[in-house]
Amino acid sequence: FSSFRFDIYRKVPKDLTQPTYTGAIISVCCCLFILFLFLSELTGFIATEIVNELYVDDPDKDSGGKIEVNLNISLPNLHCELVGLDIQDEMGRHEVGHIDNSMKIPLNNGDGCRFEGHFSINKVPGNFHVSTHSATAQPQNPDMTHVIHKLSFGDKLQVHNVHGAFNALEGADRLSSNPLASHDYILKIVPTVYEDKSGKQRYSYQYTVANKEYVAYSHTGRIIPAIWFRYDLSPITVKYTERRQPLYRFITSICAIIGGTFTVAGILDSCIFTASEAWKKIQLGKMQ
Repeated sequence: FSSFRFDIYRKVPKDLTQPTYTGAIISVCCCLFILFLFLSELTGFIATEIVNELYVDDPDKDSGGKIEVNLNISLPNLHCELVGLDIQDEMGRHEVGHIDNSMKIPLNNGDGCRFEGHFSINKVPGNFHVSTHSATAQPQNPDMTHVIHKLSFGDKLQVHNVHGAFNALEGADRLSSNPLASHDYILKIVPTVYEDKSGKQRYSYQYTVANKEYVAYSHTGRIIPAIWFRYDLSPITVKYTERRQPLYRFITSICAIIGGTFTVAGILDSCIFTASEAWKKIQLGKMQ
């Protein structure tokens, strides 16, 4: 009885082996191929993978049922003293002329206005709109042509690998529209969670948008135009999670690369060597 019998990696003496040019070429190619696959796996192991999932929930339960909104819009043909922001929702909120955390910047020598506002809305269907409703005196023909620079909800996500509609209305240009027309933007807001490798979560919101333009009338005449943003929340939450490939999976992949490459290369070399030996015998007339 000897412990050598347990050796499954039996060694072949060098004087019983035969080197060939074909084997040398295959060996070099095999090593280069293994190096290429190893570097590819190493890059994937070091890089951060972002996994997304969908579920039904309200992710930001600590927000008090509020969503932060950032709005930046230019109305180049409407004076700043006429521009106002109104907020309404199904919980009974009705605020005309919201001024907290907002700023009006005159444009075109005072003939136009750029409105920038930061405010919160309840997590129920509702709307907010830019209009002249809060002005002390209503203009005869308000011009509601506009350009939307930004409309976003929640935290700003500066992540390169996450592409979504976090600011879907950015660059919306309605300068060529009918000046007396109202604009309806119908928003479907989708809660979005981003969790980094440390477990820290950030809450943002994507949204889809549809819009229409119209001139509204009632029995008393034409209705004062406005820019409406009507929103509703989706029950589906999108979650992005940063993950890194576990070490055991990386080691398993490397072992599979090395073992598989050497096995395939050995089979290929054996087939070529056998074929070449058979061809030599044919040339020497030793095979019928």
